[in-house]
Amino acid sequence: MSDIAVKPKDLPTSAEAPAPAAHPFARFVRTVGRGQHLSRALGEDEAAEAMAMILAGEVAAEQLGAFLLVLRYRGETPEELAGFVRAARARLGAPADLGVELDWPSYADRHKQLPYFALAALLLAEAGVKVALHGLAGSGPVTTPAALQALGLAPAESFDAAARQLAQDNVAYLPVERLCPPLAGLFALRPTLGVRSAANTFGRELNPLGAPCQMQGVFHPTYLPVHQETARLLGQPRAAIFKGGGGEVQRNPEKPCRVSLVVDGAAAEEVWPALVPGARFAWRDEPLDPGLVVALWRGERESAAAEAAVVGTAAVALKLLGRAETQEAAQDLAEDLWRGRPKGKYGG
Repeated sequence: MSDIAVKPKDLPTSAEAPAPAAHPFARFVRTVGRGQHLSRALGEDEAAEAMAMILAGEVAAEQLGAFLLVLRYRGETPEELAGFVRAARARLGAPADLGVELDWPSYADRHKQLPYFALAALLLAEAGVKVALHGLAGSGPVTTPAALQALGLAPAESFDAAARQLAQDNVAYLPVERLCPPLAGLFALRPTLGVRSAANTFGRELNPLGAPCQMQGVFHPTYLPVHQETARLLGQPRAAIFKGGGGEVQRNPEKPCRVSLVVDGAAAEEVWPALVPGARFAWRDEPLDPGLVVALWRGERESAAAEAAVVGTAAVALKLLGRAETQEAAQDLAEDLWRGRPKGKYGG
């Protein structure tokens, strides 16, 4: 008798065992993460598909972390950002037209300066411009929603609430957690990942209510051309993007302001002059108290540099909106609006 043991034919060997099926999202991780010579950036449609899966909760945690960190390491391309925005917009269910003229994102997640830009947005609203603010609360005692609350503007809990605020006051603030909870979940990953993610970048481009004009503030100047091209790919009619205080839409009045523009689909650039050169305004030494923002509006506090930040930021928006033809005319108009503001309307 033979000493050779014969395995039953119906039991496959380990070599014959079927390989597990690849996860549908694995191809996106593989595309961006195969290494220096084999990886590549996603095309716009690929990026939209990838972000749609992420926002739908169809991605494993390991995949999500790997994907976001690869993008963070090498930097997102405009095509990827445009695709991410398209996917996020598809989940919003926003109304077709609320007549919003100016989109104003606020996605700084660590606040180290007072948000004087909130006063610039209110100044424009008082001039009849319908302004939609949206963004992330972030951390710190003087977040954008905290300052707006102190001024008497509560966050809109829904698009219907935003529509009512816009009809009444020409301004509304939509928190990202109400706009798109899954997107808010990506922002919430920062303590786990240890770094910002693509959400911090493409959230600025979201423009949830389809405003024809958009203001953007970035923290790193290297992102200016990236956001400019992303806005162009998304068909944004007009956009003004500049390095702002803390990454917000807030001019630093001490320095010239380089503004990257999209105007009717074409890229352009202009430089606005410093407003209080040599003032050595200590942005980070101020008490982070929302009451100081309210007091500035109400005329109960004097600060030439803070006023310059408000008026100078509003001037960029006025020129973008076509309310003024030149920088000088926009600055003059913004100063007139500031002098004539209804000091008792907000924060009383």
